[in-house]
Amino acid sequence: MNRGHIKMRAIRIIGRSIRDAFKSVFRNFSLSMASISSITITLLVVSVSMVLSANVNNFAVLVKKDVTIVAFIDNTATDEDILELEQKINKLENVESYEFQSKEDITKEMMETSDVFENIMNKWTLEENPIQHTFLIKVSNIEEIGKTAEEIKNMDYVVVVKYGEGMVEQLVKVFEVVEKISYITVISLILVTAFLISNTIKITIFSRKTEIGIMRLVGATNITIKIPFIIEGLILGLLGSIVPVAITTYGYLELFKHFNGQLFSPFIRLINPTPFVYYISGVLILIGVLVGMFGSWRAVKKHLKI
Repeated sequence: MNRGHIKMRAIRIIGRSIRDAFKSVFRNFSLSMASISSITITLLVVSVSMVLSANVNNFAVLVKKDVTIVAFIDNTATDEDILELEQKINKLENVESYEFQSKEDITKEMMETSDVFENIMNKWTLEENPIQHTFLIKVSNIEEIGKTAEEIKNMDYVVVVKYGEGMVEQLVKVFEVVEKISYITVISLILVTAFLISNTIKITIFSRKTEIGIMRLVGATNITIKIPFIIEGLILGLLGSIVPVAITTYGYLELFKHFNGQLFSPFIRLINPTPFVYYISGVLILIGVLVGMFGSWRAVKKHLKI
């Protein structure tokens, strides 16, 4: 048997399997709809979990980026002292970036924001001004922020160090717990989807035992019997993912538009819909198709013993 003949035979088998799979979906319409409905409902829950998980993780990243160590410098420090302090801060391993703000710049900014501040500041000379020079420091690893803050605090001419101590550590712990819960939820739902599809396909297979027996009698190979069921699972998974994809895409776009990209406050920013909704849609379709194929394959392999 030459390669060309083998190739044509494989194409015929696949073509026939696709045709049989489509026929099976419509012939067993009630069972197919039950399977599609199960996939749709489950993928909707998966979609909501993924959207929430992604936005919580995004919020966590933004919070980590926004957390700043503020180091207040003694007013007796000279320019040389401040330069030396800056060099020490720059050498710290966990420091990602820093910005120096002089008392003059801070005073000017405060005076521009309020007439009350301006009146108060005008009563003081530069030497009398109680405002201190500050360093605003961003860290690479927020989990090490306490250690970094302590290192800065122990440096010469650093009077006070603030970074929201206590609250930051609690936020990090909360984010870690929420992230783990969201991952577990998504994985659990995918497994439930696989189980539901497997059971649905198992019922379909049971109702078609006579048909499969005839296929065996006429010499159909195991692969010839298996392929239509696997393709049927693919079709069911694909059809079951259409509604979740549509609802996710439209729903998230409307949510983003309604809240203007912010949830409850400007501090909680939603992920930009593009390309986020396309990633989510792709994942939902992939889950539906792969789980549909896997569920069908598992049901055929386990329950028909072929």
